[in-house]
Amino acid sequence: MIKSMTGYGVAGFENEQMSIHVEVRSLNSKFLDLSLRSPRQFSDKEPEVRALVQQVLDRGKVSLSIEFVSKEGQDLPVSINEQLFSTYFQQFQKLADLVNEKPADLFKLALQAPNVITTISAEKDDTEVWGKVKNVIVQALTKCEQFRVDEGGVLGRKLEENIQVIREGLTEIKVLDPARKDRIKNRIKSHFQQWLDENSFDANRFEQEMIYYFEKIDITEEIVRLETHLNYFLKTIEHETAQGKKLGFISQEIGREINTIGSKANDAEIQKHVIRMKDELEKIKEQSLNVL
Repeated sequence: MIKSMTGYGVAGFENEQMSIHVEVRSLNSKFLDLSLRSPRQFSDKEPEVRALVQQVLDRGKVSLSIEFVSKEGQDLPVSINEQLFSTYFQQFQKLADLVNEKPADLFKLALQAPNVITTISAEKDDTEVWGKVKNVIVQALTKCEQFRVDEGGVLGRKLEENIQVIREGLTEIKVLDPARKDRIKNRIKSHFQQWLDENSFDANRFEQEMIYYFEKIDITEEIVRLETHLNYFLKTIEHETAQGKKLGFISQEIGREINTIGSKANDAEIQKHVIRMKDELEKIKEQSLNVL
């Protein structure tokens, strides 16, 4: 059964120490195109996250976001140099007194002075925390994959309906083709009978030319090949996975046979079915782009 490249998955974990939330979205793409948004403390884990995504989702335009909140508030993510702050504040106050000014924002100025507040890099070797985050990522990816499977089922049924419409058109063409051939034969006989009676003509040469002509307008082989391609398309949908590109190639072959039938048949009634088949094929091509 085929899978869609459109998917969505979300998972979370929470206890007394932390809260984790992971969200995954995927759209169609020829390759794996990962957009990762995560806290700085997990920035070195991107290769590992990419490997997880590749393993579960294979390909697609994937957006993955990780939200992590530590509930252990005793450690601030910044360092405040209290002595330096006090020095700045005293110096700013001294300058203000020097010019007889009483600014109300000395505290803010001192707090924003260089090197008073510095960011502390989070510990990156906390294997226990990362283990929990990784587990939530896997859960979200698994849900996204299941979403793809469910969407693939809907997409597969739609593709089967499109193929059925093309097959119905092909059945109608099979019915119309014998009458088309008879009309062509009668038209040729009507046009050339008088000319043959009035002119010297090699009957054997004429017969050879007619055989060649009818071979050029015969669509039997195209009908057989088109039916084979339709059966192969359905077989691929039912029994194979990750075959979006393959379905695209089969669609090209289906289109080639439909176009050839239309050009060789040169018949108004058959052309009506050819146009309908082409329209249905365009729907198939568009939908196949979203097949994994």
